[in-house]
Amino acid sequence: MTLVTGVIGLGAMGGGIAQTLRRAGYTVRVFDVRPEAAQAFARDGGVACASPAELAQDCDVVVSVVVNAQQTEQVLYGTDGCAAAMRPGSVFVMCSTVDPNWSIALEKRLTDQGLLYIDAPISGGAAKAASGEMTMMTAGTPAAYAKAEPVLQAMAGKVYQLGDSAGAGSKVKIINQLLAGVHIAAAAEAMALGLREGVDPAALYEVITHSAGNSWMFENRMAHVLAADYTPLSAVDIFVKDLGLVLDMARASKFPLPLSSTAHQMFMQASTAGHGREDDSAVIKIFPGIDLPQPGSAD
Repeated sequence: MTLVTGVIGLGAMGGGIAQTLRRAGYTVRVFDVRPEAAQAFARDGGVACASPAELAQDCDVVVSVVVNAQQTEQVLYGTDGCAAAMRPGSVFVMCSTVDPNWSIALEKRLTDQGLLYIDAPISGGAAKAASGEMTMMTAGTPAAYAKAEPVLQAMAGKVYQLGDSAGAGSKVKIINQLLAGVHIAAAAEAMALGLREGVDPAALYEVITHSAGNSWMFENRMAHVLAADYTPLSAVDIFVKDLGLVLDMARASKFPLPLSSTAHQMFMQASTAGHGREDDSAVIKIFPGIDLPQPGSAD
């Protein structure tokens, strides 16, 4: 029997996940706070729902792809939330980047309601979500995996099972975000120095992406800078949040994170300057006197 799946949140990642599950043959029910997004998905063969509760009542597995813990709380326990509508033994898959302790507590709350839970942050960006090649960092009980694993495998190219209870998935995702945020900040700093020194930005990008100093984030994000295209794929404010979670986790055990602290301040500075909703590569705009390239100045 094919499981009925639900996807809540049809943003850059959630929209791709829903499309991937539909291609895999699943009946996919969707909800988004933008009704037009759900209706657009339904026109191509899904089921648009008016609330998380309506979505959940007929689903075996509900996948939540919203921004943070606050939005996840709203999805579950807000007006027309899905927790009360989910059938006993169904699975809630939480894909947001959150405080691991919050995820651990959420597992207990759902277990007490007779529901299963998988702590399942995701990585890879919109393109990999749409192609079914993203990475999932998961933790959950054997019973949760037994029911949801076919859905997880259909969603992602890599599904890492990191523990038999919630928390480990979120911890690994936070460490990934530490690296991602620091790498973006370092890439922006390097490109800004090159621009200040009068180096041709396209030539600098070409050399670095074929040299030992390259990183995935430099290659991906500095292409946005060259195009002067700050359309948000992942926004500055996402890293204000995520690096804040990194620092919160380390602070609890009094563990020093000097690079993460600096990167967090850089993203905070960019957000305060009005760039919070721009692409995270816009952190380069904190550097003074930088003549950013105009659209069309590089391939």
